[in-house]
Amino acid sequence: MARLDHLESLEAQSVYILREAYRNLGRLGMLWSIGKDSTVLLWLAKKAFFGHCPFPFIHVDTSYKIPEMIEYRDRVAKELGLELIVHRNEEALSDGMGPDRGRLACCKALKTDALASMTKKYGFDGLIVGVRRDEEGSRSKERVFSERDNDDLWDHTHQPPELWGQFKTEFPKGHHIRVHPLLEWTELDVWRYIGREGIPIIDLYFAKGHERYRSLGCAPCTAKIKSDAATVDEIIAELALTKTSERAGRAQDQEDAYAMQKLRQDGYM
Repeated sequence: MARLDHLESLEAQSVYILREAYRNLGRLGMLWSIGKDSTVLLWLAKKAFFGHCPFPFIHVDTSYKIPEMIEYRDRVAKELGLELIVHRNEEALSDGMGPDRGRLACCKALKTDALASMTKKYGFDGLIVGVRRDEEGSRSKERVFSERDNDDLWDHTHQPPELWGQFKTEFPKGHHIRVHPLLEWTELDVWRYIGREGIPIIDLYFAKGHERYRSLGCAPCTAKIKSDAATVDEIIAELALTKTSERAGRAQDQEDAYAMQKLRQDGYM
C-alpha cells in the first residue's frame, strides 16, 4: 500500500478533525474570512462531507474589508450554494468605532465582540476556524479542539493534552469549542495544496504593479508587500526564500508585542 505524501497526510488529518467535530459537537459553524486559509478549509469541508457543507459559513464583517473581498465572498457563496451568515457589531459601528480609535480597540469591538455576540445569537456549540500554529505566536499555543468559556475567554495555560488523535469534546453548558483543522499546516503547505488542488483563490494574493497582499484583513490595517509573484508557483518560490513574517503587514500586530495574545484570550479568532 502506497504511503501518503505530506500534503495527503495533512488533508487526511484535517478531514478527520472536521468529521470528529461534526460527530461530537452540537451546532457547528465555520468562520470564513475570505483569505487563503479559510478558503482551503472550505475546500476540505466539501471533501469531508462529499461535496455538501452541513453547517453555515460565517463572515464577521467589520465594514472595513477590502471591497474585492466582499465581492468574492458573495460570488463564491452563491456559486457554491453556501449558507452564509454575515454578522456585524452594528452598535459599535453606529457609535463610530474604527481604526482611528486604536487598532486593538477596533479589533476587539468589531471582531472579538462581534464574534461573541454572533456565537450566542445563533447558539453555536463549535466554531471551525482556519488558524495555523506557524502564523503567529499566540496561535502556536492552541489545541485542535480549544474550549472557550461562558464569556468566550480562552485560558491558554490550562489546556488538555491531545494525544493519538483523542480530543476533548465535552464541555460545560454555555461554553463552546473552537476547532482548528489547519493547526499543523504551514503557509507553504497551504499554497502547495492550493496549487495541487487548483483551488480558486481571491486574486488579491497575486502581484499587480510589483505588489500583492500576503495576508488579508481590514483595508486600513493591511499593507501590501513588494512582490512580482503573480502565480501560485511563483508565490511558493518566493515564500521558500523569504525571512519576513506572514503578518508583517498587519498593523494591529505592531501596536503591542502581545497584541494578538490579548485579543485571542478575549475571544478573537
